[in-house]
Amino acid sequence: MTLEAFQHSEALSLGVELELQLVNTHDYDLAPYADDMLRLMAKRQLPGSVVPEMTSSMIEISTGICQSPAQVLEQLSQIRDALVQCADKLNIAVVGGGTHPFQQWHERRIYDKPRFRQLSELYGYLSKQFTIFGQHVHVGCPDADSALLMLHRMSRYIPHFIALSASSPFVQGQDTAFDSARLNSVFAFPLSGRAPFALRWADFTAYFDKMTRTGVVKSMKDFYWDIRPKPEYGTIEIRVFDTPLSIERAAALAGYVQALAAWFMQAQPFLPVEDDYLVYTYNRFQACRFGLDAIYVDPASGEHLPLREHILLTLAQVERHATTPGATASIRQLRHSAEQGHNDARWLRECHAREHLLAEMTRQAGEKFRR
Repeated sequence: MTLEAFQHSEALSLGVELELQLVNTHDYDLAPYADDMLRLMAKRQLPGSVVPEMTSSMIEISTGICQSPAQVLEQLSQIRDALVQCADKLNIAVVGGGTHPFQQWHERRIYDKPRFRQLSELYGYLSKQFTIFGQHVHVGCPDADSALLMLHRMSRYIPHFIALSASSPFVQGQDTAFDSARLNSVFAFPLSGRAPFALRWADFTAYFDKMTRTGVVKSMKDFYWDIRPKPEYGTIEIRVFDTPLSIERAAALAGYVQALAAWFMQAQPFLPVEDDYLVYTYNRFQACRFGLDAIYVDPASGEHLPLREHILLTLAQVERHATTPGATASIRQLRHSAEQGHNDARWLRECHAREHLLAEMTRQAGEKFRR
């Protein structure tokens, strides 16, 4: 199978996908209501789409093509409001967060769709353990070579995205001591991690052709990389975000991606090199484990500094490039989070410390999503 041509898209356009939890309102465990939600949502006229995910207690929403974080927020708001209304009819709740805090993976049901069945046959129990919830952000690139340059520049900021979106501290009823435990589940898959270092589409195509000849890969969907090109959309897709507890945070994270991409395109601030990846896995681990309290190793200078300091320096750098509607508000919201050291993982832990009950924490997270 050959790699499809890189399609045209408007540079800096945005698309956002959110994987969401469906929980019952009895004990706030995951509930297999995806089919019922899809049936009710199909009657609504909404932007974007609503589709099933790997297991039947998950649902994925996505925006259409947006030009700004304000438009992302507007579309997500419409979809969120419809989701909440449909969930109320079914007596269930829709919740954000990167993991459900106490669900048992062996109780999950694979959604009845050919691709999900194939993945379940290939990956066994890992498929059910993939009942985790992420936000994906697509950003439009003017051409294929620009997309690869954007991808490898963006890789330096993966720890920012992880720490600012982290919302998965609890797994199987336990505090994992990670802010983002979700990404540990992703790392279990053989084609996860980082994309190969290629700055020309011809070189990337050669790599893809080699992989398909092995029979391991059939399409770009088989790569679970932190960032991957999406040639059919003309975008790169950033996949490390935990699903936030609110759509406002989801839109702000998309705004940050757009501002970074604008800075890259307008200022050409640095040329990525293979050695950037010497500290990639370490930085990624630090952000997953410690969130905004992580240490960041600058891949160019080798300097060690607090991650939140690096985030604040970067936000100041990109702010002048945050010119689309809602972009300034996105930067302001994320700056406040970095200054306070407060992300959704911290919110969940503080809620649990008050309530001492994971079900009540999940209920309150559902209330946070619907506002």
